[in-house]
Amino acid sequence: MDDLSFEVGTEVGTEVGTARTGVIHTPHGDIATPAFIPVATKATVKTLTPEQIRRVGAQAILSNAYHLYLQPGPDIVDEAGGVAAFENWHGPTYTDSGGFQVMSLGVGYKKVLAMDTLHHNRNDIRAGEKERLAKVDEDGVDFKSFIDGSLHRFTPEVSMQIQHQLGADIIFAFDELTTLADTRVYQEQSVERTHRWARRCLDEHDRLTRVRADKPKQSLWGVIQGAQYEDLRRQATRGLLELDRQARGEGKRGFGGFGIGGALEKEHLGTIVGWVTDELPADKPRHLLGISEPDDIFAAVEAGADTFDCVAPTRLGRRGGVYTLDGRLNLTGARFKRDFTGIDEEFGGYVSENYSRAYIHHLLKAKEFLAGTLCTMHNLEFMIRLVDNIRAAIQDGTYPEFKAEFLGRYYAPAASPTQ
Repeated sequence: MDDLSFEVGTEVGTEVGTARTGVIHTPHGDIATPAFIPVATKATVKTLTPEQIRRVGAQAILSNAYHLYLQPGPDIVDEAGGVAAFENWHGPTYTDSGGFQVMSLGVGYKKVLAMDTLHHNRNDIRAGEKERLAKVDEDGVDFKSFIDGSLHRFTPEVSMQIQHQLGADIIFAFDELTTLADTRVYQEQSVERTHRWARRCLDEHDRLTRVRADKPKQSLWGVIQGAQYEDLRRQATRGLLELDRQARGEGKRGFGGFGIGGALEKEHLGTIVGWVTDELPADKPRHLLGISEPDDIFAAVEAGADTFDCVAPTRLGRRGGVYTLDGRLNLTGARFKRDFTGIDEEFGGYVSENYSRAYIHHLLKAKEFLAGTLCTMHNLEFMIRLVDNIRAAIQDGTYPEFKAEFLGRYYAPAASPTQ
């Protein structure tokens, strides 16, 4: 019993798995994979209208259950007809479970998980001694709102109830997020707890789907944790597959796909994702949560990941950082004051074809909101087109050549985030 379908297209064997193309069919449209999914945290991609998001080629967007629960409230989104209608997107949508935000408040994670421990101390991975706003127990999480300090509780059932009201096509099971700084013992306990929560999510998802039979069907995806440990990643994956089999055996809805979550060591990202996809069935889509650096996307695609989301392109853009074929630039730099070329004229795109680096530099220095809009549009178009080109290269048999050319140029010695 499935709430979406997935077709596998072209497949290419790699050292760590199988790179592939495919199509995810949802009630609100299709998603050609691999695909980059922009993050619309509060039912908006910051600084952009839905029309601008479509213009840069996005196929779907991902919103945050935690933030929409606090404001404006899932009941309001439900009354509006679901998150797609509420934000005038009218295309495929994802919502995460709220787990990242609830857990980050509890243990003080920074907004982006560190991908190695060698070059970071504990306070680089966790945000120092800030107030802990959440507490995890076996049943769920108690937390304080960052808006007004009010007390709230998330459980697997509550997360499912919120996400059903939000009405996204693809929703994620409530999981416990960990970092590379957590002990092996705690990682083991967390994987087991996430497994128990996943079963509760399946049960509540099935119940709500029956109760809300008049609503478009939503697909629940299990989330695989386990950090950098092969045995835990494989254990977590096999556990979710067993829960899926049990649910289907009981005539209930199973998992429509799977998310790969938690902190992943950058150096071994492809290997870690490969452990997971090695266990997963080929007919289920896989979403890698929170990844957007070009080399990481190539590594994940080669390991069999299908879709990706990350706030990095939009957050970077609001600060004047932009992607180019020759690496990243920061347009706040003084050398751009009289640079009247586009951000990347070879890459092209709406922003590069219509606005100069000098103009955007001026907007950034003047603290004009348009600066964030233009940089964000450019970055999303760059990232979306990169993954679109990866998909095309897999299809036409030129993937190795495209990868070598793109990465060789993007990470050439002259390319630097500080340019």
